[in-house]
Amino acid sequence: MSGASNASDFDGSQVSLGSARTGTDGGGADGASARVGGGTDATGTGNTYTIRPNFDQKFRPAAIKEMLRTVLYEELSGKEYDSSKAKEWSQRAADEIRQNMKGMSLDRYKFVVQVVIGEQRGQGIKMACRCLWDSDTDSLAQEAYLGETMFGVAAVFGVFFY
Repeated sequence: MSGASNASDFDGSQVSLGSARTGTDGGGADGASARVGGGTDATGTGNTYTIRPNFDQKFRPAAIKEMLRTVLYEELSGKEYDSSKAKEWSQRAADEIRQNMKGMSLDRYKFVVQVVIGEQRGQGIKMACRCLWDSDTDSLAQEAYLGETMFGVAAVFGVFFY
């Protein structure tokens, strides 16, 4: 290596501290290489680590809220509350929301979908959840439906999978 010393980067790729020509993918005149991350791996597919989503693949609550509104309205409008059917309705709505989320090209996100349906009798209800997440990449979208005899609340939590 003619005087070049190697150090391992945190991802295991080799970093050469010798004389390497810029603009080459390794193999300077003395055989030293200068590759840090980037480039391709042994299979030629590129790096597999991603610590932040691309701008166009970020979880966008506004677009997801519109989808939640549509699913809740289609599932619950025109129906009377029936406690024996509420479980089926909430499962069907959650499944449809999950299927819609899969089609949104948010590849590295994991989703948690929650749908709650209850009887509307003029009472108040409070719901809460707690999460530990990265506020730069993770988010949630929620929407509520209020009908004559029932209410429905849907929430989607999007957590970026590092």
